[in-house]
Amino acid sequence: MAALDHNDIRLKTISVFLLLFLSSLLYTKVLAQSNQRLKFESVEAMRAYFKYAEGKKIISGHRGTIEDGLPENSIAAFEAVLCKTPAIFEIDPRYTKDSVAVLLHDANLERVTNGVGRVSDYTWAELRALRLKDHAGNITKYPINTLDEVIEWAKGKTILNLDKKDLPLSATAAILRKHNAYSWVWVTVHNVEQAAYYLAQNPDQYMSMHIKDQAALAKFKASGLPYGRMIVYIGPELKESNAEMYRFFNGKGVMCMISSAPTYDKLTKKEERREKYRAIFAQGASILESDLPMEVADAID
Repeated sequence: MAALDHNDIRLKTISVFLLLFLSSLLYTKVLAQSNQRLKFESVEAMRAYFKYAEGKKIISGHRGTIEDGLPENSIAAFEAVLCKTPAIFEIDPRYTKDSVAVLLHDANLERVTNGVGRVSDYTWAELRALRLKDHAGNITKYPINTLDEVIEWAKGKTILNLDKKDLPLSATAAILRKHNAYSWVWVTVHNVEQAAYYLAQNPDQYMSMHIKDQAALAKFKASGLPYGRMIVYIGPELKESNAEMYRFFNGKGVMCMISSAPTYDKLTKKEERREKYRAIFAQGASILESDLPMEVADAID
């Protein structure tokens, strides 16, 4: 009887270890999937995913996120968001003194790093010794990331949307060409001239196009540029005139984006922010860009 009890205990122990092992494998698999939810095998597959469909909701992390003590424009921030929810990311490439593209929103270092002075006055070798600050101004352990390393990291995981800072359009186009990154890196364009330039460099280039009013819409219509290479950023707030934009662009298969970063993200109460996030999608936006993408995910789940 004692031997039987000993065998039973051993079998139960083995079963527990096996269960823990399988659970660990499952967790690892789920975690890996959560970091590769926006993987596109081709430019065509990416464009198909971002074609307008009723009810589709996509989150864009503005500069990644400022949540959980994470610094904006950092791989660490992107990874944290992707462990929570599928998302795309608007990021800010800026040139160093020796023309290395790094991810920093500001022209000056003080707000976002423990450095002092202008980004363009330092070489990459000098800047790589600095550390990023979080939204509260605390110095973190995270270094500045280069655009090249972020593009390489993002492949198979997400979409990067490059905002326009001080890189010439030609330099941005050359970086995209070097990485052949057209299925996972977009460019923000503020007018039809910028859009036409990028499409002339590569007709597969996808864009986040600023069209905030009827005058800008009329100019885009007159340009003859294709509708199938863009999402459209129509502004930072809920307003009645948005409905007309939604109807027009959705009819062309184009998604519209609202950014709550300069508006509703700044509301002090979480409940108020949640109501605005939900209202943005209810009004007809397909993409919501936010400094708080993980909070947005909870609000619309």
